[in-house]
Amino acid sequence: MRHLLALLLAALPFTAHADGKAGEFDYYVLSLSWSPSWCATEGRGREEPQCAPRRRTAFVVHGLWPQYERGWPDYCPTRERDPSRRESQAMADVMGSGGLAWYQWQKHGRCSGLSAQDYYQAIRDAAAAVEIPPIFRMLPRDVQLEAGVIEDAFIETNPGLTPDGITVSCTGERLDEVRICLTRDLQPRPCAPDSRRDCRARMLMEAPG
Repeated sequence: MRHLLALLLAALPFTAHADGKAGEFDYYVLSLSWSPSWCATEGRGREEPQCAPRRRTAFVVHGLWPQYERGWPDYCPTRERDPSRRESQAMADVMGSGGLAWYQWQKHGRCSGLSAQDYYQAIRDAAAAVEIPPIFRMLPRDVQLEAGVIEDAFIETNPGLTPDGITVSCTGERLDEVRICLTRDLQPRPCAPDSRRDCRARMLMEAPG
């Protein structure tokens, strides 16, 4: 009976650890959001600048998330001061908006053990370490792709990536995010099992613009 209970508990999805401590985690997940999907469902209705047609925004950084091998921390107490509005707004070039940068600091950055400035720099460094496949930066029309095709494109463009170090998520029939697992010094590594959840459906990738 105990063995059966252990198996059932192991199969349950893990949630964040409420007692997370700043700086105590195992690795990062770099989450890259497909901007056209977000703009189609939320952003354009809110007149977000990243959704302006002239910008043709493709992937933007959603966040850099500290992870445990099982589960993850969030909203950790920290002695580091919060970033100023100006510092958060300066992240709009990689994250789409200063508001998202501020939210990610609150939820995830405080768990990194870094100062706000260093966490924002880590986001920039992580984004710079992952090259977006050129076809996605210049997608000329809407396409429907399986998760494996998107993963293969990233792996081909980034030789350090492996299939177990990248996962693709969707919302409904739209591509949502590409998530890449990185060590604490921002090198590619395998994702823990609870972070490997590929979308099983063919996904719509709407062309930027």
